Formats: sequence, C-alpha cells, structure tokens
Amino acid sequence: MGIKQISVFLENTTGRLSEVTKTLADAGINLRAISIADTADFGILRIIADKTENAVAALNTAGFTTRQTDVVAVEIEDVPGSLAKLMDVFRQSQVNIEYLYASLEGQVGKAVVIFKLEDHEKGQKILSDKNFKLADYF
Repeated sequence: MGIKQISVFLENTTGRLSEVTKTLADAGINLRAISIADTADFGILRIIADKTENAVAALNTAGFTTRQTDVVAVEIEDVPGSLAKLMDVFRQSQVNIEYLYASLEGQVGKAVVIFKLEDHEKGQKILSDKNFKLADYF
C-alpha cells in the first residue's frame, strides 16, 4: 500500500514553476497534492498526480529532472487534534518523519497527510495496526 510522489528539481527562477504546471496540464495530468521547498538557487517541487507514470514521462520529455519516492498518505478527520493524534503514534513508535505535507481530499471533513518516513515499511505497518486509513489514491 502507498503512493508514489514525484519530486521535480527546479532552478529558482521566474516562471519555472509555471513551466512545470503547464507541462502537466498539457499532458492531461491532475495534481492531487503539491508542496515546494526552496533555497536561493533551487527548489524541490513534490507532487502527487493522478497519473504518476504519465506525469513523469511528460516532465522528463520537457527536460525536467524527476525522482519517484514511496510516501504514505493517511486520511484523517478535518478537526482539531487529528494531526496531533497521528503524530503521537509516530512518536510512541519511534518512527522518524523526514517531511510531510497535506491535501484536502475533496471530501467534506477529511484531509490527507502525506508522509516521507525514514522507515516506510515500519510506518505503514504501525498505521495499519492502529486502524488509520491509508490511501493508495486520493
């Protein structure tokens, strides 16, 4: 179980993000979640797309450098304390989170939190054992 995240390495220049989103739009790709981290010189765009392989192919053809990573997507209630409860499970289980970002699932009252975990398999097992809903797609 789990989903693939696409990381796109970008120069930190005007219009570069626009080029990525246009490339994906032209290929008929719908973004389900998006996050960007940057420095003065470059950025790492992280996306979850509805058609991962097609998105990677379109981006690579357009000259972008990409990488696919296994991530865990967890559905939580969109209420105060839901994320804290989930984070406490990781703390108690000694699972290190490398980074996370979230997406509203489109379903009222729900959100999806995407995690890159140091130990992907252990994290998935713990979440399944604790009855968290893991998403293969959202």
